[in-house]
Amino acid sequence: MTKAQTYEAGLIIGGANFVGDVGSSSFTRSEDYFSEDKVSYGVVLKWNRSPRHAFRFTAIRVNTFGNDLRSDEPKKLARGYNFETDITELSLGLEFNFFEWDLHELKRPLFTPYIYTGPTYFFTNEFYLDPATNELAEGESTSNFAIPLVFGVKGTLSRHWILAAEFGARYTFTDNLDGSAPDEIVSPPIYPTFGNSNMNDWYIFTGITLTYTFGRKPCYCNF
Repeated sequence: MTKAQTYEAGLIIGGANFVGDVGSSSFTRSEDYFSEDKVSYGVVLKWNRSPRHAFRFTAIRVNTFGNDLRSDEPKKLARGYNFETDITELSLGLEFNFFEWDLHELKRPLFTPYIYTGPTYFFTNEFYLDPATNELAEGESTSNFAIPLVFGVKGTLSRHWILAAEFGARYTFTDNLDGSAPDEIVSPPIYPTFGNSNMNDWYIFTGITLTYTFGRKPCYCNF
């Protein structure tokens, strides 16, 4: 009898980019994803509930930064703001496979593109513009929600090992990850505001995952 794989557990590692009022506005420029030796990393768990979808949980420590000197905009280059922050992200949602992904009938290597989204909550630190130094300073801890839109491709390396690569943009429910909207900290704001108040901040994670599959043969007929 073929041994089945219903669940996946593994590691995720990669780089992160920030898109907001400080730094580059590019989602895809590769040099914006790494600051010195800082790497983003985490764990991923999946329950493959059918050949087309899986419930997925991730916990990722995102290391991201913004630096006006990486921007192409003259105004940003002149002011020179920069910051670096850590974001702890917890996400639970649905992963949809474009092709059949039936691990318990693994007679040949499998490959499929996929998308993922789901409720995401993150923890980080506030920033504010210090009038005395005209530099961004780190403040108190804070937390908020985000909506991820993740695109990826994955394939089996063997019966138990799966390798995936993905790109995911997170739209946050805040405009103050970079300290540009201090009215979110206290109203009326006691620190200067700057940038575009009509656009919330994003952070983007690009990386690879390596997962190990295990579990009994699932019954896909009921769900």
